[in-house]
Amino acid sequence: MALFRITVKQNKYSSGIRLEKGMTVDVSSRYYNPVTTNGGHEVINAFQRIYGIDIKNNGGLSTVYLDVKKVK
Repeated sequence: MALFRITVKQNKYSSGIRLEKGMTVDVSSRYYNPVTTNGGHEVINAFQRIYGIDIKNNGGLSTVYLDVKKVK
């Protein structure tokens, strides 16, 4: 498994949910890109756990809004 750092690249406000540039979560995943594979479930769960927001409902679950970097 690899550790990924997912960071919001730009502000997004939709459905009453605000994503702020710089919000970051760490995700452990066996996939190459946890945002685009397996429906992004690891990323959705991490944002829910850390910030209490549903990033999928906001429409921000995309590489347009999220930067993915492999940490380890």
